[in-house]
Amino acid sequence: MSRTIAVIGAMDEEVALIAKSLDSAAVTHAAGLDITAGDITTARGEQVHVVATVAGMGTVNAAATTQHLIDAYGPEAVIFSGIAGNLNKHLHINDVVLGGTLRYLDSDMRLIAQSAPKTEEFHSDPALIKLADAALDDMGITHITGIIATGNYFVEGDENVNRVIVATGADAVEMEGAAVVHVASRNEVPALVIRALSDNADTEYETFKEFDISEYADTAARLVVNILGRL
Repeated sequence: MSRTIAVIGAMDEEVALIAKSLDSAAVTHAAGLDITAGDITTARGEQVHVVATVAGMGTVNAAATTQHLIDAYGPEAVIFSGIAGNLNKHLHINDVVLGGTLRYLDSDMRLIAQSAPKTEEFHSDPALIKLADAALDDMGITHITGIIATGNYFVEGDENVNRVIVATGADAVEMEGAAVVHVASRNEVPALVIRALSDNADTEYETFKEFDISEYADTAARLVVNILGRL
């Protein structure tokens, strides 16, 4: 029986690009999700079964999607890939931050950490980070393993950016990563969060939603396929 990896994307375009790399891909509908399942052959010639879907924005959508994929498919790992706002002055648009540490923006973790997995911050799996790091090196993409902040609102403007940096020390800010790793950790499933930087968190949402983000989606999708080939 082949191994199974769950991939959660931030955008329809990204999952569509990943789906094109799968053999015998088929789409099913469950839990409000369109889930593409298919196989990919690793560099060692092993078949890996991949289930990929778009979670939707926000922590609840991300958490519900992660739990459904774990319950329905029993993956050995969960990979979340998407875009984020850049908070690190040494990074630039389309660079990548791997979620070495993920912290919630708007949650009192003293209370939440009383429940499993009993931690106030979350971490991507070291072995998966190592694979992603090697893939990014081969692809020539500037990247760091850093801190990602997750919150249920779109961060924009200097005042909000500074507040996030002070509260979390983050290199990037988004709306799903911590929730994915939180749920995966509860289930003792290794997880990896990958974020391609699409802006400097200096754009209002009404403007940002008109951006052509296909370049960042392509970067993220190619990276995921590269990582899958290394498993």
